[in-house]
Amino acid sequence: MVRLLCRTGSRSSRRRSGLRGPQAQSCVDLPSPGAPQPPHPAPAGEQRETDRRRPGALSALRSALTGRSVAGQVFVLQVVIVLLLVITAVAALLLQVRRDTAQEARNRSLAVAEAFANAPGTREGLSSPDPTAVLQPAAEAARATAHVDFIVVMNNQGVRYTHPVPERIGQQFVGNIEPALAGDTVTEEIDGTLGRMVQAVVPVKAVDGRVLGLVSAGVTKEHVGGAADRQLPLVLGAAAVGLALATAGTALVSRRLLRQTHGLGPSEMTRMYEHHDAVLHSVREGVIILSGDGDLLLANDEAQRLLALPDDAERRHVTDLGLPSDTAALLASGRVATDEVRLVGDRLLAINQRPTDRGGGPPGSVATLRDSTELRALSGRAEVARERLTLLYDAGGAVGTSLNVRRTAEELAELAVPRFADFVTVDLFDAVLDGEEPEAGSPLCRTASCGIRNDAPLYPLGERIQFVASSPQAHSLRSGRATLEPRLGEAPGWLAQDWDRTTSVVAYGIHSLITVPVRARSLVLGVVNFWRSEKPEPFDAEDMALAEELVARAAVAIDNARRYTREHSMAVTLQRSLLPRRLPEQGALDIAYRYLPAHAGVGGDWFDVLPLSGARVALVVGDVVGHGLHAAATMGRLRTAVHNFSALDLPPDEILGLLDELVARIDQHETADDGSAPVTGATCLYAIYDPATRRCAIARAGHPPPAVIPPDGRVHFPDVPAGPPLGLGGLPFETADLELAEGTRLVLYTDGLVEDREQDIDVGLDLLSTALREAGPSPEDTCRAVLDARLPSRPSDDIALIVARTRALTAEQVDEHHVPMDPAAVGEVRAAVTRRLAEWELEELTFTTELILSELVTNAIRYGSPPVQVRVVRGRSLICEVFDGSSTSPHLRYAAMTDEGGRGLFLVAQLAERWGTRYTPKGKVIWAEQPLP
Repeated sequence: MVRLLCRTGSRSSRRRSGLRGPQAQSCVDLPSPGAPQPPHPAPAGEQRETDRRRPGALSALRSALTGRSVAGQVFVLQVVIVLLLVITAVAALLLQVRRDTAQEARNRSLAVAEAFANAPGTREGLSSPDPTAVLQPAAEAARATAHVDFIVVMNNQGVRYTHPVPERIGQQFVGNIEPALAGDTVTEEIDGTLGRMVQAVVPVKAVDGRVLGLVSAGVTKEHVGGAADRQLPLVLGAAAVGLALATAGTALVSRRLLRQTHGLGPSEMTRMYEHHDAVLHSVREGVIILSGDGDLLLANDEAQRLLALPDDAERRHVTDLGLPSDTAALLASGRVATDEVRLVGDRLLAINQRPTDRGGGPPGSVATLRDSTELRALSGRAEVARERLTLLYDAGGAVGTSLNVRRTAEELAELAVPRFADFVTVDLFDAVLDGEEPEAGSPLCRTASCGIRNDAPLYPLGERIQFVASSPQAHSLRSGRATLEPRLGEAPGWLAQDWDRTTSVVAYGIHSLITVPVRARSLVLGVVNFWRSEKPEPFDAEDMALAEELVARAAVAIDNARRYTREHSMAVTLQRSLLPRRLPEQGALDIAYRYLPAHAGVGGDWFDVLPLSGARVALVVGDVVGHGLHAAATMGRLRTAVHNFSALDLPPDEILGLLDELVARIDQHETADDGSAPVTGATCLYAIYDPATRRCAIARAGHPPPAVIPPDGRVHFPDVPAGPPLGLGGLPFETADLELAEGTRLVLYTDGLVEDREQDIDVGLDLLSTALREAGPSPEDTCRAVLDARLPSRPSDDIALIVARTRALTAEQVDEHHVPMDPAAVGEVRAAVTRRLAEWELEELTFTTELILSELVTNAIRYGSPPVQVRVVRGRSLICEVFDGSSTSPHLRYAAMTDEGGRGLFLVAQLAERWGTRYTPKGKVIWAEQPLP
């Protein structure tokens, strides 16, 4: 039997000490996490008898409100306190109102009297022959405005000049006026003609200081008060509410007390304690109660056994009981503890501890002790299983975050170290790294390596490895199953791989190996090696099963990355084959360009530089929304179409109109054939620059605007009308015509340079403008500066950039002539052009040029309309152009032996390197080019 600190003898002494009812229960009935609840103290028969003696709800409430109970006494005390507070508040309110009323009356009467005494006209009224006639209206008006009961003006003898009651004018003023005659003010409380009032008397002084008369203002107290009448109901109402709340609170406290004690008397409470005491010592969990100072108050029989406490343990400090230091420190701290395991002797005890001072209880703590030696062994195995499941779960989110084979292998190695193995190496076939299917028997590449240290003598990263047939890795590659080598020092097949290296590995401390093949469907992509060195136990069958599951999940990600690499390589190859390998030769622009594919996926961005007739050059930049082979193939089709349409020498807006119709037809055909997505979102910008006129015509279809940098370095984005993307149709495209000074840089780009998911295109344009202002004058410097400033580390979209610096043809390079509509003028034009060719030192081209001009000018005069002009341009080639006002185009044909004409254009086609027709708003141009000698 244990004893409590509150008693010195047997349990019967508790009754003599006066600990009864709830106080007796508080010594032992303390909260204990995990401890069983004690049974009801009385048998069923006794309980029913107690229920019959228990008062009803109405009688319980009535008893709670009587003075015999604590609740009733509290109720009476609260009522008395509330009444005292109400009486005090009312008295204080009345006194305060009375004081405030007098003070308000004094202040108001004095202020009104002084104001009227100093008012304009008061002195003059007192000096007038009839003061009453002058001052009585003013006094009454001021009295009504100032809310006083009277304003009286009197002479120095106290005779009234004004009064609210006209009959009292001329009578003697009632009050003390002596101080006022001496120049002071007087404030007094009197019983006047209007009742109990407060009045003030103020002198009216002349300029020299003489007292001309007196002004008195007064107000009755009943007109100033009234606050008490307004506040007294509020005070009484608050008192009633307080009394009601006190009654309700007392009733609730009484009901709760009755409910918690279940209506038990002292004898029932004593019997309940005895039952609790019996239960406390019969449970299979140890229970100890400590005081706030750490002294032991109670320990049941199970606690005595588990902790091996001495017989005199009660009232001793817990640190003096011979317990382990960590266990004693936990119990002495009194802190909250839940299933904390401590080693006491040869037992593992799970300790739960809670403080007892919560909710107003006595200071101290109560702890329960549970023997969990066998449970600890089971929980250890469960913890290992949980860690393995967590590892597999984490593999689903940590392995395969990118479509990169090497990175996926690195993620697998980083995940397994050190949670599963001390070192992990991943060896994959070279073909897998390139996106291809592996070939059996080829070497493997060490793709990833991770370990707890960096000095392990394993094959280094990037090493090409040819495993011997007896090695575990070769066995796994052949069989497609995992191989376990629990003791590497005793594995001759593994030691035969590389004797110097394998012996170094064993000497380093690596003693166990699991090799798992990386299988994806029927393909074996490589092997993963798990090495153990720190933990002395070798890998076992359960570890091998975990390794197989882990690699199986990673194999799916590695194979996905391999197939993505293959598709990406194919798309890149296709895309690069469709883009221009080198820029064509032309003399109108100095051009530099950059093309950067996206980090993930291949897009449909493209660019082109197309020489046109008349030394003109077309610049094209386009973008097909989307990534992959489909986008690259569509880009190739659009680029081919642009090449064909540019041969027609059409304006930019008409070129975009033809592209728009082409994309719409492509969408219709592909949607009808296989239901694939249409090419919506394809954009294009088409610009034509003429070095002879320095004019540049630009049109765009949903594409970002170009940037123009004049020779002075200013950057601006010209207002080029933005048409809809290609394929939408319905709206015409518009052309902007710009005049560019020689040396102006024209910057064309795709949206990957200025737009991404984190910023708006306007922000990108501002940043691009800043980079262009800081760039050098050459196109190459401009490209380099823009990409250094704007290129993201991992671009999500393709970037195409063209920087073209304009050149201009000088007057010496152009020879123009106006031709009359007379066949005789042909000879004059030939002679003039011959002289110019001599100046250009191109006499070798004189004969062919005369033939070409003769045919073209004769046709223009015969079949065309005025005006007819001839222009000869010396650039990278010799260009002959004949302008006329007709829109009819000549056609090349073969003339029969009997035909008299029809051979002119045939001769032009044979003599010229290229020839053609282009239309202008005022007619057409027939042109022919000859290479320079």
